[in-house]
Amino acid sequence: MPWHERDGRLSPLKAACFLLLWLPGLWLAWRILADDLGPRPLDELIHETGRWAVWLLLGSLAVTPLRRLLDWPALIKLRRQIGVAALAYVLAHLVLYVLDQKGDLVKVASEIVLRFYLTIGFVALLGLSALGLTSFDAAIRRMGGKAWGRLHKLVYVIAVLALVHYLLQAKREIDPPLLQVGFFAWLMLYRLGYALGRLRRAGDAWALAPLAALAAALAEIAWAACCTQLPWQRLWAANLMFDFRIAPGWLTLGAALLVAALAQARASLRRRSPAAPRPGPAAAPRPPAHAAKGRPASSRSPG
Repeated sequence: MPWHERDGRLSPLKAACFLLLWLPGLWLAWRILADDLGPRPLDELIHETGRWAVWLLLGSLAVTPLRRLLDWPALIKLRRQIGVAALAYVLAHLVLYVLDQKGDLVKVASEIVLRFYLTIGFVALLGLSALGLTSFDAAIRRMGGKAWGRLHKLVYVIAVLALVHYLLQAKREIDPPLLQVGFFAWLMLYRLGYALGRLRRAGDAWALAPLAALAAALAEIAWAACCTQLPWQRLWAANLMFDFRIAPGWLTLGAALLVAALAQARASLRRRSPAAPRPGPAAAPRPPAHAAKGRPASSRSPG
């Protein structure tokens, strides 16, 4: 079961993660019952399930950086759970879209072929399905570790496709996908820096925050250049003002600084805590008295 360790013991960490992964779905179910989905409930459900699918995909990518920065090795146990949950939400996203099209599969297929952003999203769904179907131990044994690892590196391409799909179909609510772009930039910058040997200490994470924030701001300018007629100078100036909103770049900066602060605090606590004594070499057993005298014990006289 997803809340058990490999030896069958209950894992509180995995159980808590499993429950949290249900919360977005339960929240959407509550909104259905409360009639809180607006005039087009199916359309709202399609957007919400897709949004949560991308967040969970990014969450699965965040496991490795957080495991290293926070020195929390047990987090690696959650990566499979989060990835499978992302697949579940993206499949719900597709099913709801089919329902919105009155179950007309021919129309759904033609829309996927003719609309570029739907084509990108469907390719991302197929890729994520392949990763989900091969995420189990049996698949790893059949494929072999190297082949399995090469296949699952496609998650980075899938994440890019999912973000492009989200950005292209976004209209007025552009801030959520831009925030996700900023988080994805942080994840990729961390991986690049770690591979180059530059982000091996907790304090190095501070440098990632402004770079990720800049990526979110530049993504907004690129989106405007592709999808609107607004001049980039006005958009850049809007990122520096707080009159109507907090721009995704600033939110990305705050989240990245928070992670860096937590990593720094964790590293400080490790340095202050007394190190556990290392076991020294085992002392050789003392020979019995009769062995020291070079004669067997049975030859010694009693008393």
